[in-house]
Amino acid sequence: PLRYISKYRELVKHEAVKNKSQWKTMGPAKVAVPSPNDFLQKHSKEPKLAPKKKEEDDKKLRPLSVPQRTYRPVIRIKKNFINKNAVAVIRGVPKKPRPFCVDTRQGDKYPLEPSGLVPKYIKKKNYGVTPKYVTRRNEEIKREEEEYEAKVLEQLKKKAMKTLSDEERTNILKALKKNWEEINHAYQGLPVLTDTRYKKIHKEELELKLKQLEHDIAAIEKHKNVYIAD
Repeated sequence: PLRYISKYRELVKHEAVKNKSQWKTMGPAKVAVPSPNDFLQKHSKEPKLAPKKKEEDDKKLRPLSVPQRTYRPVIRIKKNFINKNAVAVIRGVPKKPRPFCVDTRQGDKYPLEPSGLVPKYIKKKNYGVTPKYVTRRNEEIKREEEEYEAKVLEQLKKKAMKTLSDEERTNILKALKKNWEEINHAYQGLPVLTDTRYKKIHKEELELKLKQLEHDIAAIEKHKNVYIAD
């Protein structure tokens, strides 16, 4: 059998070639070259303002004004700045040179004030003044000490010791001396040989009592005012 051939075959080919774009070819696209007469001119892209009308310009002109009778023009006095500067220099105080500090052999120098070598802290107004918190703390400590001393005095007054009178003092001295004489008499009557343990212990006890009595008698005789605690 014969092969089928469409009757629209030629029409499809013609439309395919017709609708084909020029960029779908090999090589550069065929673009229209600009005309040399259409070149870019200076100030061609700046916005252009409408021309002013002469009538509007005439209206905007201000009318001429005549000065008043009380008007006094300002008279400018010419100053001689050269002489003025010369007088200021002659009468002025010369500037003191800035102190510098040199720290290397080559003569490298830098300002002395910010170097830290100048004792600026001593020149402060509050230098040597006690801070407020220190004075406040000292006052609190002083007040606490006064309160503590007052409490101690009250306790001492409550537990006050009694003083011995002259009669009581003399009576006590007599009694101590009498007691010392009795113990000394007993001590003198001890045997020469202390060959037993009982004799040694008895002799040591008498010696201790004599020493204690001598100490008490010396203390009372040395001090006139004697206090006795409850």
